[in-house]
Amino acid sequence: MKKLSLKVLTVFLSALVLLGSSLFGAGALSFPNNVKTQSKSILLVSMDTGQTVYEKNADEKMYPASTTKIMTFIVAYEHIDDIQNTRITIKKSIIDKLRNTGSSMAYLSDHIGKKVSVTDILYSLMVPSGNDAAMVLADYVGNGDIDAFVEMMNDKAEELGCENTHFANPDGFHNKNHYTTARDLVKITNYALTLDGFEKIANTSRYTCEGDDIPLVTTNGLIDPNSEYYYQYAKGIKTGTTDEAGRCLVTTASADGQTYMLVLLGAPYKEGVQEEYFTFSDAKALFRWCLVELEQQPLKTRNTPMCELDLSYAWGKNKITLNPARDLNVILPANYSEDNIEIEYDVPKELEAPLKTSDVVGTASVYYVDTKTGDRQLLETIDLTPSENVDRSGIVALWTFIVRIFKSYWFLIIIALIILTVIGYMIAAKIHRYRKKENREVKRYRNF
Repeated sequence: MKKLSLKVLTVFLSALVLLGSSLFGAGALSFPNNVKTQSKSILLVSMDTGQTVYEKNADEKMYPASTTKIMTFIVAYEHIDDIQNTRITIKKSIIDKLRNTGSSMAYLSDHIGKKVSVTDILYSLMVPSGNDAAMVLADYVGNGDIDAFVEMMNDKAEELGCENTHFANPDGFHNKNHYTTARDLVKITNYALTLDGFEKIANTSRYTCEGDDIPLVTTNGLIDPNSEYYYQYAKGIKTGTTDEAGRCLVTTASADGQTYMLVLLGAPYKEGVQEEYFTFSDAKALFRWCLVELEQQPLKTRNTPMCELDLSYAWGKNKITLNPARDLNVILPANYSEDNIEIEYDVPKELEAPLKTSDVVGTASVYYVDTKTGDRQLLETIDLTPSENVDRSGIVALWTFIVRIFKSYWFLIIIALIILTVIGYMIAAKIHRYRKKENREVKRYRNF
């Protein structure tokens, strides 16, 4: 059963995530680097600005494996009224669906017939990547209909603006109709991080459920201090592995006031043949690069003059300066120079008073240019506003109107036509007088 307040919160948070995407509407950007990666699809995004700093096949449909469970968490969280106090009976029929399938398990089979807290089940879902936890949640929220839960997952994906995502199950077990993209997974994960408790659970390396003696252990080597892949700056979020999907990973890292989200899909993997954790090595290499080589730069402030336009109808002013509508902070290589930045303006030829500093009158597109290759990629497009309020002058407006009339194309045509008409009339009158004089002379001659 849904709570009305939760519905309202959900709509608000969804709008917030989508708004954030539009505000940070930075174009796809991959700064030059020497990082060698194995993952087939990659998207690395600054969580501070929303800017993409590296991508590879980010819109290619991929099998997500257990990174699916990020959406499973979202739907369960939003459809269970009281996360803290709700307990779910572990059904034997649900656990039996997974027997002999090779699914990753959180050993909820040890609790068949017992009531387990939703909190413990969510930890079982995210920490050891339990397919049993995913199925238990889907069965409970779907009122015994797992397909109904999957439909909720797809509805949520559509709500979040995912354009190339379709779920066929709640656990990520391989299905040819179960796919997403790195870009869609960023949208899904950004939303999940707004939910209370998600970040904490997704960044837990060990957790002991009520009544258990053995703790759940994370599948994410980046956050496991006992793993050879441990990376102290990493936080969560979810791994996934199948032969068809390869190794997959959604994770974040923070250092020196910078935070990045990274999605890796399709790293090489085949059980018993190639079991290296290329996602972890890719993640560490990419994080080291972006956290060391890239910096958030205050490229332009709200008070920075960007361009100057002609101004009409203002007393004592015929020019107006345009400024960015907000401070422009972008991620750039630490050693960038002014030669790497180009700005293109989309503004009118002139502006007319009155104007307010809140009026959006144009845009500026900021590009990063690789001086070695000449490649140019969009960093961000920002609105431009007047640098000051300008009142309209009635006298100047009237005078400008008169001057424009006299300078207008149609006025000149009309004047030309009048002149031509007058000249024509004068010529016609002269011809008429000449002919009239001739007629008088002929008449006198005849009378003579």
